[in-house]
Amino acid sequence: MATVLLVRHGRTTANASGLLAGRADGVSLDQVGRDQAALTADRLAAVPAVGVVSSPLERCRQTARFIIDRQTGSPHAPLDPDITECDYGQWQGRTLTDLATENLWSVVQSQPSAVTFPGGESMAAMQARSVAAIRRHDAAFEAEHGPGAVWVAVSHGDIIKSVLADALGMHLDLFQRIAVGPASVSIVRYSSSRPTVHATNTDAGDLSWLANTGTSDDAPVGGGAGHTAPPPG
Repeated sequence: MATVLLVRHGRTTANASGLLAGRADGVSLDQVGRDQAALTADRLAAVPAVGVVSSPLERCRQTARFIIDRQTGSPHAPLDPDITECDYGQWQGRTLTDLATENLWSVVQSQPSAVTFPGGESMAAMQARSVAAIRRHDAAFEAEHGPGAVWVAVSHGDIIKSVLADALGMHLDLFQRIAVGPASVSIVRYSSSRPTVHATNTDAGDLSWLANTGTSDDAPVGGGAGHTAPPPG
């Protein structure tokens, strides 16, 4: 199937102050976040993306705009509430330092599958909706553009971690082992056989090889020869 680049939004004013923003309005990229998003957009400029799907929240839309502005043409750019931030309920707007004193905090760290945020969403439901959305968009982009299609999903840390956990065949209770930094790029290719995770949490490096990905579903025995970037045009 197609290849998805999972991009977390750049740093926000809430990130910088240690607040759990959740789905609150008015949370935007700070200057560091805008610089991060611009750098990520520059990295992705070498990859002809067939679409950029974004969470509806402002910080993701801002990050997506940087990416779209560096792409040639006008890639399809819908908003999808199924890849929006987790509904943290009564935790939203509180500081991480304060939340760490809650009994639920240790469960979030060690057994996320058992967590339902007070007045909010369960982490299992968060993973189910986000994984289903990514796989749905991936199948649609492949159907329209072929198995070599590359597209971008701009979302949030816990959302991307849950998608990566699914792609890696990890139980949700292990997803805290995955780090996803602001404006990082993670790469997953779905196929009829299995998902293949090509990279996680990258914030530097050449991505031009994605313009020349193969379409085989088979894993190379012995690891293969790696990726070759296309020659400069």
